[in-house]
Amino acid sequence: MALVEGSPKINTYTIKQVFTTMVTRGGIQKTIKPALVLRDIRRSVSEILNKPFCEHIDHRVFRPDQKILALWAAECAEHVLPCFEEKYPDDKRPRKAVEACRRWVATGEFRMADIRKVSLDAHAAARDAKEEDAKAAAHAAGQAVATAHVPTHALGSALYGIRAAAARSGNTDDGLIRERDWQLQRLRRLAGL
Repeated sequence: MALVEGSPKINTYTIKQVFTTMVTRGGIQKTIKPALVLRDIRRSVSEILNKPFCEHIDHRVFRPDQKILALWAAECAEHVLPCFEEKYPDDKRPRKAVEACRRWVATGEFRMADIRKVSLDAHAAARDAKEEDAKAAAHAAGQAVATAHVPTHALGSALYGIRAAAARSGNTDDGLIRERDWQLQRLRRLAGL
């Protein structure tokens, strides 16, 4: 289901506002404006978790929901991780980041050096990847494990998941609408709604 002119708004922004349209040699290309999508995700997460929404991210607001957000970030990353793993099956760095995130949720054991290492390793895998969907998927994993340190890194995992889905399908609406809706449905489930 691709959205067309006159489609419903995503919170306060219309579909037209969250895209940049560029004319290239290959034709017209739409790209996602990350700042607006991140704001939309943040607003939706605030509503689902019954937290106040403010213009600036306040990490402390989400601290009580950190483990829920970490699980959600891990799910967001895992949902798009095939974008990376199908192209780089021998590179386990993003997968290890997601596993470390889940381990932290299960045990509560936190060593900043370990979290930082697996997060930075996943981001290094993203830099090494050539395809946009693989890059975004690896970044999603790096952001997911960083949620153990700062809860709002979960938002980064969601945003990179959206970018991976859009890059993989070649249809920006897939990332913006379908992936975002899937993500928010998962968060509602984890929050018990």
